Amino acid sequence: MTDLSDPRRETAAPPIAERRPTRDQRHGMTLVDDYAWLRDANWREAMHEPSLLRADITAYLDAENAHTDAHMAPLATLRQNLVAELRARIAERDASVPTPDGDWFYYVRFREAGQHPIFCRAPRSGGDDTPPGEPLPDEQILLDGDTEAEGRSYFSLGTVNHSRDHRLLAFALDERGSEAYTLHVRDIETGEEIQPPITNTTGNLMWSADSATLFFTTLDDNHRPCKVWRLALGDAPDAAELVYSEPDPGFFVSVDTTQSDRFILINAHDHATSETRFIDSASPWKAPRLIAERVEGREYDVEDDGDDFVLLTNADGAEDFKLVRVPIATPSREHWHTIVEHVPGRLILDHLEFADFRVRIERADALPRVVITDKRSGEDHAIRFDAEAYSLGVAPGYEHATHTLRFIYSAPNTPDETYDYDMASRRRTLRKRRIVPSGFTPEVYVVKRLHATAGDGAEVPITLVHHVDTPIDGSAPCLLHGYGAYGISEAAAFASSRFSLIDRGFVHAIAHVRGGKECGYRWYANGKLEHKPNTFSDFIAVAEHLAEAGYTHRGAIVPHGGSAGGMLVGAVLNQRPDLWGAAIADVPFVDVLNTMMDETLPLTPPEWPEWGNPRDDAQAFETIRSYCPYQNVSAQDYPPTLVIAGVSDPRVTYWEPAKWVAKLRAHKTDTNPLLLKTHMAAGHGGLPGRFTALEETALIYAFVLDALDRDHAAGAAGPVERAAAPIRGDQMY
Repeated sequence: MTDLSDPRRETAAPPIAERRPTRDQRHGMTLVDDYAWLRDANWREAMHEPSLLRADITAYLDAENAHTDAHMAPLATLRQNLVAELRARIAERDASVPTPDGDWFYYVRFREAGQHPIFCRAPRSGGDDTPPGEPLPDEQILLDGDTEAEGRSYFSLGTVNHSRDHRLLAFALDERGSEAYTLHVRDIETGEEIQPPITNTTGNLMWSADSATLFFTTLDDNHRPCKVWRLALGDAPDAAELVYSEPDPGFFVSVDTTQSDRFILINAHDHATSETRFIDSASPWKAPRLIAERVEGREYDVEDDGDDFVLLTNADGAEDFKLVRVPIATPSREHWHTIVEHVPGRLILDHLEFADFRVRIERADALPRVVITDKRSGEDHAIRFDAEAYSLGVAPGYEHATHTLRFIYSAPNTPDETYDYDMASRRRTLRKRRIVPSGFTPEVYVVKRLHATAGDGAEVPITLVHHVDTPIDGSAPCLLHGYGAYGISEAAAFASSRFSLIDRGFVHAIAHVRGGKECGYRWYANGKLEHKPNTFSDFIAVAEHLAEAGYTHRGAIVPHGGSAGGMLVGAVLNQRPDLWGAAIADVPFVDVLNTMMDETLPLTPPEWPEWGNPRDDAQAFETIRSYCPYQNVSAQDYPPTLVIAGVSDPRVTYWEPAKWVAKLRAHKTDTNPLLLKTHMAAGHGGLPGRFTALEETALIYAFVLDALDRDHAAGAAGPVERAAAPIRGDQMY
């Protein structure tokens, strides 16, 4: 076995970033930043064309990449084996369960060795009981992702949306990883592009009822979604009419439709406040109407039901949300009437309005459920499962006048299962169980839901899974995943990749820390703004509890998080470096203080409700400075750490992880490896493609296995590909 920390395997000294101090006076304090030069003034252009990055910055990032490659080179065989192992769990020839819409079934499939999805349809008259992965009778290929990706160095699809009359296909394409999408429209029968491409969009688009008008959103110079447009199909993009422009740089805009497709919705929102306008989809050129004006801290989501809108809202102190009904003709706040009361501790996550049934997705006691209301009788019933921890979500489909609800269930030891549920008879039909070609036996894995007690008495849920043969005597290593921001909950879902570690003796655990909504909206509120330090202390409490309970031991725990979860990793490395045996920070948001003081960055104004505004608020400045990973690097030992970034990333700009690594390398007092891998032509989502993405997972796992000196022998596990259709609720892939 090769030891990552063994100095004999070093091929060269790690790159040392030059110190070029800059000073900034804020709230009576001088901030010194030795590595601010790593931020290119040309970053906006470089995000779309990485070759434009300044030469000295490129040289530094290239040097870090070369150092990472050299350091990991002795593990090439292990990485190849891991890729093969991960890939063996994927049903390469696979397809989603077909979704009905009018005379057609729509579905997504993958061909053998195919990297990208193939969007298809087939006549509904032919039935949909073809074996998984096989084309339906008389299949039409609408968009072949593998073909489209040929010749492109980066390829990622955004929205793919067929028109209401089933003649046209609109799709959004990102060729840089920068999340700036170009919209295309094709005639399904001829394959001809009938719309001049529309550039610089968010990838968000909707059709009018007559399939003659497109609604889409565009980005401003700071990469913020701020304008909604409508365009007569076939017209030049510069002929588009501006429907709505958001004046507040702290708000983002998007377009959507209700489940009935009766209304186009124009949503403006930040992380705490929302406002919605609507247009009758049958009259797409009318002016949008406001439902209720924005009030700070008030949110609402919109569906329609007959002559009324049904809104999911936290108005009137409904912290965990309630449902209200309001006439479409007079939708303003004074006309709202509650139809599903607020119940503290029962968080309503989402809702759907079908013709005869209302569906709401809830979470209580950190477990999801789906509640169905028969509008004809008023009777409620719930879909739930008895597992100790599980994930549950719904796929809304295209139809409104249906009695069938599709839902997806999985658990940490159960590959996802797709069901069609008759909401009237309450019968469920299993439509698909995810195939694991290399074999998977749920019974050989143990799933537990535990709780750790935080310093202030909060009970922090933990979801863990391990092999039945893993000794629970403190000897096992543990990969501990966390996020804890934006109210996003970490679902207890199946993910096959983690079994490459579990089958090698690891315990895999998720810390459901404050900042998510696992335990209701208050769980989120108590992990944001001035309460943000709770997220980090919760994570540390979970690590301590797992060690005390014998699931692992201090010094053998690997914190793993991405984006805001990478901030979590950075914070706990500074606060308790003794707990960790290695660390993985994926596109980590680690320069929080500087970023939140710069209103020109894409996400800064919209993020102030989440983190605070340290530019104008001295208390927010002090709070963020107290935990910001970059600000709190100090002269101490740090565990082996792997950091991943992307030059085209608009969410966590490349210089944040680069600066953090530079500062860590200058201050840390150990000889443990510190590696930075920057994708020079990819963004926040990392490498595209089903199988290319496995290379990054293999890099991470190889690093972890050697850092903890674990056995490299191959294991066995289950599938990894993403769901083919949008999922609403608690389901995550």
